[in-house]
Amino acid sequence: MKMEAYIDEIKLQLTGGLLDLEIDDAQIKRVVNSALREVQRYVDVTKIITVPFASCVDLKEIEDKNNIKISSVSRVFRTETYNSGGSATVSGASDPLYMSQIQMLAGNGGNMGLLNNYVSNYAAYNSLLQIKNTTSTDLLFKEDKMDKKLYINTLDRPDSITIEYVPRFVAVEEVTSDYWIDIIMRLSVALTKIGLGRIRSRYTQTNALWTMDGETLLNEGNEELKELREALRVASQLTYPID
Repeated sequence: MKMEAYIDEIKLQLTGGLLDLEIDDAQIKRVVNSALREVQRYVDVTKIITVPFASCVDLKEIEDKNNIKISSVSRVFRTETYNSGGSATVSGASDPLYMSQIQMLAGNGGNMGLLNNYVSNYAAYNSLLQIKNTTSTDLLFKEDKMDKKLYINTLDRPDSITIEYVPRFVAVEEVTSDYWIDIIMRLSVALTKIGLGRIRSRYTQTNALWTMDGETLLNEGNEELKELREALRVASQLTYPID
């Protein structure tokens, strides 16, 4: 949703399309950007990117190469299967389903010998993984947010690694989720009401035939903002890192 659409809807809700606002489009744009900044820390929409593996991944370099912004890293996945070379080739201890291929394709004479050899290799391979897991955790990672570094521990070095991350939005046009578009819009309307309420209630009129609705707008905006922030706090995904 483009910035112009946010501005038009905010003006429609506050004026009905008939009145003029005390603030111009440039000021409303600043309010929308302020709402985006506040919403950013609650966003739980994730994206995935596959990059060459390194024990220390430079997230700044990934951002520059792929024209993205990373708010926080949620998960790290192994792109290829377990094996010494990092490629997806079938080895002696690669896929348990390889056992069924031996039984179906091997002749009666060599069937049991090949099967026993495979079972022994597979059992030894799993024992090795269990021993490794007692001293180290595969794909355990630590993100250094200050220096934009991602440290990854692996039991078997792969060629590539897949990173699931929460993106950082620098413009409202980048937000495509209907849920978060609605949240940004509602938060922008509440903040605009607060701003208008302060403008209209700056001066108090006495013995006048009419009064401004500044206090009403200010109270509405503060109440809506309070309810919305509480809803975001309660519904926030605590499984994702909080900036």
